[in-house]
Amino acid sequence: MRYYRTMTMELGTRAAPAPGALLEDYDPAHQLPVAGYAALISVWGALMGAVLVTSKPASLHLRTGDTLLVGVATFQLTRIMAKDRVLAPVRAPFTSYQKPAGAGEVEEKARGTGLRKAIGELLTCPYCLAPWVASALAFFLVKAPQKTRWLASVFAAVALADVCQQGYSALKQLSK
Repeated sequence: MRYYRTMTMELGTRAAPAPGALLEDYDPAHQLPVAGYAALISVWGALMGAVLVTSKPASLHLRTGDTLLVGVATFQLTRIMAKDRVLAPVRAPFTSYQKPAGAGEVEEKARGTGLRKAIGELLTCPYCLAPWVASALAFFLVKAPQKTRWLASVFAAVALADVCQQGYSALKQLSK
């Protein structure tokens, strides 16, 4: 009770803001789906916490080669998930098509409000998807290392092929 009196004296007669008001104050114009972001990071944090609590410490050790493989595979998977035109139907409930972006990619914009918009922004941003994809790959690497290395190697090879395709296209343009 003493703490409550001290706090109300410091804050004046105003009551403490409701938890949602803290988010409102951050973006009064409601340009960002901050509550949706909070929901997404809560889910990600809960999943990561569950992995850490249920795994033996020794099983969480990743070799340097595995980390590099997961990194390259994460790069490629996030590009595919966020930009590949063939995966547009997966993103469509949360995004709207804007224009082609070259090399089989599309530019999209998140649509809707709240959690729907937050998911749309996550699905259109390879940088935003990277922690989710890397976490999933690392989890599966701990639980099923051989199968995960194989899958990650496929996407790492696709990333290397993409670099070769881009390099080939650049050399063709220079020779004209």
